[in-house]
This record gives sequence, structure tokens and C-alpha cells, in this order.
Amino acid sequence: MKSIKPASFQLIKPYFIESRGVIAIGIVCLVLVDILQLFIPRIYKSVVDDLTVYGVDFQGLLMYSLLILLIAGAMVLLRYGWWRCLIGVSRKIEEKLRNRLFDHIQTCDASYFSRTKTGDIMAHATNDIQHIRMAAGMGMVALNDALFLGSAAVGFMAWINLKLTLFVLIPAPLIVISAKIITKRLHSRYQDVQASFSDLTEFVRERFSGIRIIKAFNLEKDSATALNDVSERYIAKNLRLVRVVGGFLPMMIFFSNLSLSFVLFFGGRETILGGISPGEFVAFIGYLDLLTWPMMAMGWVANLMQRGKASLDRINVILQTVPEIKDEPDATPLTDFDVGIRFEGVSFNYPGVPRKSKALSDVDLNLDKGESLGITGPPGSGKSTLLSLIPRIFDATDGDIRIGRNSIRTVRLADLRGMISFMPQDPFLFAGSIWDNLLIAKPHARPEEIDHVLEKAALDATIDIFPERLNTIVGEKGVILSGGQKQRISFARALLSDRPIMIFDDPISQVDTRTGAKMIHSIVEMARIKTVIIVSHRISALTFADRIVVMDEGRIVESGNHESLMVKDGYYSKTHRMQSVTVKEPAAERPAGR
Repeated sequence: MKSIKPASFQLIKPYFIESRGVIAIGIVCLVLVDILQLFIPRIYKSVVDDLTVYGVDFQGLLMYSLLILLIAGAMVLLRYGWWRCLIGVSRKIEEKLRNRLFDHIQTCDASYFSRTKTGDIMAHATNDIQHIRMAAGMGMVALNDALFLGSAAVGFMAWINLKLTLFVLIPAPLIVISAKIITKRLHSRYQDVQASFSDLTEFVRERFSGIRIIKAFNLEKDSATALNDVSERYIAKNLRLVRVVGGFLPMMIFFSNLSLSFVLFFGGRETILGGISPGEFVAFIGYLDLLTWPMMAMGWVANLMQRGKASLDRINVILQTVPEIKDEPDATPLTDFDVGIRFEGVSFNYPGVPRKSKALSDVDLNLDKGESLGITGPPGSGKSTLLSLIPRIFDATDGDIRIGRNSIRTVRLADLRGMISFMPQDPFLFAGSIWDNLLIAKPHARPEEIDHVLEKAALDATIDIFPERLNTIVGEKGVILSGGQKQRISFARALLSDRPIMIFDDPISQVDTRTGAKMIHSIVEMARIKTVIIVSHRISALTFADRIVVMDEGRIVESGNHESLMVKDGYYSKTHRMQSVTVKEPAAERPAGR
């Protein structure tokens, strides 16, 4: 895959534009709250000045109190408004960005998942998205307060006494310079913390997935020790970040208190000398109190924005990763499978593996529509790799695979895979019910269709054993089921999809010979009308096939039907004779008319 990295903010810019009306309402509510806050010190001024000259009675004090209550009530409603609008928008951005990330990750190549840890992906989908949401929501609020409320408070203070205001602003340049220096460190350290969090997430996920192995080998203490090491590295990264953040926020508080000390000394002096009234002095302190939050907010905004930017950069790397296996701009529709499949000089080597160590080398095959192909060979000979090239799980390194006159690279991916029912070597079940796992293949399947494939997969009697039958929850990766049960559910799922090309990768490796014979009989019946490709180490499962190939070290070393291969003294005949002696199982009959 190739990676490009434009400005990360472009990822969320469309969401802001889409919600600009709601954001505008939220900002108006936020500004109105700030304006109302600015009037409260003016009320303090009036009250204190009136009390100083005994110019107010109980009725006047009641009016001042009611006015403050009225302002407070309005602020409650307006605060709800900006919270509902601005924080609500940040939640929608979080949702849309997470969905976009999930959709994009599903388009990534198999090689991407081979080199990317699940913990990394989980950290992106949780921690990183959360930080972006905080920057887009509370970051926007704090930034508005830092700019509008801060500047307005300074304006009101200057109106009371310009000279005193200039004393208050003495620490401001120090704040700006400190923020500029520290935020540079924040970004890189947030990146380190996020990467460390990914490692921790992956470690925990992997240990819980392999909990049976851990228990079987009595590795609980070793796992706990290893987790402690990973956790300590995560804490160490966070402590490096805390040393920066922990110094920044107290520094903001110090500068705020420094301003307050200037006000108390110089403002008190002005009040004594009659330069300002006692009410103006109290109001000035009130505005300084309002200014304290914007000064603090500068540090918080820097914190949120740097954390959000670090997370945006990480998300951007994924979203700008372009899958190599994708539809071409002029991809050809494939509406029906009415021709054969041809392998023309196909070679393949896995990403990251030296090119001379090929998984497949110069494979030539021609399979007509309705024909059946059996593939066998020793472990690691390239059988599963060959199958994975047909639905383009991987693309051939050299050569081409064609459906009729079209290269599969020029056919729309969805159409190509829509023609193929693929049963992988390692059956994977989702953590739902048996019913849910079957319906993945055909969401609107009728009950009689389900019953039919259960019988064909020799699974009907097994289902009756479970009290909940098809509603039985299989657990993560089908943990409550045996290997054979998972394999038969995967087989039934492939049968239910009922597509023109049926591919089975070692479908009976985990079942007994009698059950395996029933499953192969179901494949034989299907081979009369489908194009079937089956890989198996059990030679008896392949005897029905129109053509059988033997693979070794990525090459086809034998080819023919059962009878012609038995005449040769090769891998096929030797393995068949050995299996016939060690295991008595019926050979699959060929479909009628073949």
C-alpha cells in the first residue's frame, strides 16, 4: 500500500461545514453566556459604590439580587444551548470519523492486516477518535473563551483603568512564549503515548484471545510480568508527557496570580488615592477573575489541540493508505459466470518475503465452467495461496488469472467475489449465534434453506444436541464449539451462499471419516451444476474431480484425473495407497455424466 499525508485537518473539515448552522447557534449561545458574565462585575461595582455612600436600601439590594438571578437563569439556558450544539456536533464528528475509519479499514489489503497489529487499529478507533472529539468540542469552546471572553474582559478592565490593565497584562507575553515552546514538545510526546497505548491494547487483546494456551502452559505469572513491563513503558511515556503538561498548567496559574498581585497593590493604591472607586476596584478584580479562565484555557486549548492533532495525524496515515487491490476506474461488470477460469504463468510471493522465495511459480491451469478441480500436495506447497488469488485476497505477482476474456484485475471486485463462495482453511465464526453465522452468507434465507444446508453439512443431528439449537451463542471465534463443528458450520455457510464458483480449502480436515464422506458427497452433488475447486490432504475427497493437480514448492508437479494419476508412481498414488492402508474411507463418486 502507498501512503500520502495531506493536512490532517482536511479529514474533519467537511463535518464542520456540514454542521455549520448548528455550530453557529452554539457559538452564539456561548458568546451570549460570555456577555452576560461580563455584566455581573458591573453589578458588583454598582452595589459596592452604593453601599459605600449608603445610597441603597433593602429594596435596591433585592433588585440587584434578582438581576443576578435572572442573568444566572439565562446563562443556564444558553449554556445548555451551546453544550447541546457544540458538544453534540463533536459527538457526530466522532461517530462519522469512526465509521469512515472502519469502512476504509475494510477496504485494506490482506497484507495490511499482516503487518498491522489489531491493538493499533483498536487504539485508533477508540483513543484517537476520542481525542479528536475532545479537540473538536471542548477545544472549540475553550478557544472561543480564550479569544472572546479574554479580549472582552481586557476591554472592560481598560475602560475602568488603562494603566492598571497594562500592569495586569505584563505576564501575557511570557504566557505566549511559554505556550509556543511547550506545545512543540506536546505533539511528539502525545504521539509516543498513543503508540504505547496501542502496544498495551494489543498485548491485552492477544493474551485474552490466547487465554486457553496461557492456562494450559501455566503462563499466568509470566503473562502478568510481561503485562507489567508493557504497562510500565506506557506509564513512562505518560510521565514524560505529564512533565510537560504538569509544568504548563501551574505556570498559567502562577501568571494569573501574578496579575492578581499587581491588581491588589496598584489597584488598591489607586482606590486609596481616589483614582478609581471601591466598586470599580471590585469590578476590576471580577474581570480579572473572568480573565483567569481564558489564560488557563490557553494551556488547555494547547493540550487538547496537540493531542487532537497527534491523533488526526495517526488516523490520516490510515485513511490515506491506498489499497493496491481495488477496482480500476474502468472496471468491467461481471453479471454472470458463463466461462472458465484460466491461470496463465501465475507466480506469487508474499509481501516482505524475498522475491526468490516464491509461494507460487509459473502456474498454468484451465478450468471450464461446470468442471471440478481437486488440489493436493504436502503442507506449504502453495495450495491455499493459489485459492486466495481467485477472489483477489492477494494479487498475483506475475502472470494473470482470467475469467473468460477478462483479467480478474479488470473486473469489479464486488462482482468477482459475488460469484464465489469461499470456505477458508481455518473456519472463522463471529461471536453471535449459529443462526447469525449462517445468515452472513444469505441474510434473507428461508428456514427450509437453512435446514437443507445443515443436512448437507452433516450438522443437523449436532444442532439438535444444543438446547437453544440455532440460537446457541458460539462465543468469540466459536470458542464453545469443537474444531469439527466450526468447520461444518463454515461449510454450511458456503453451501447457503449458493454461488457459481465454489471453493473449499481443506473442508474435512477436522471431521471424522464418516462425516467427511457425507460432506464430500454434498460437494459431488453440487459439482454437477457448479464450478468446484477443492483442496484436501485426504485423497479420497478428490477422486470425483474432473482434474486433480498435485503441488509442491509452489509448482504443479502432477496433473490428471484419479485414474491417470494412480498409474504414475508419484505423490498422489503413494499418498492414496498409504491412506487406504491406514484409514478406511469411501472414495467420492463422480457426478453422473462425467
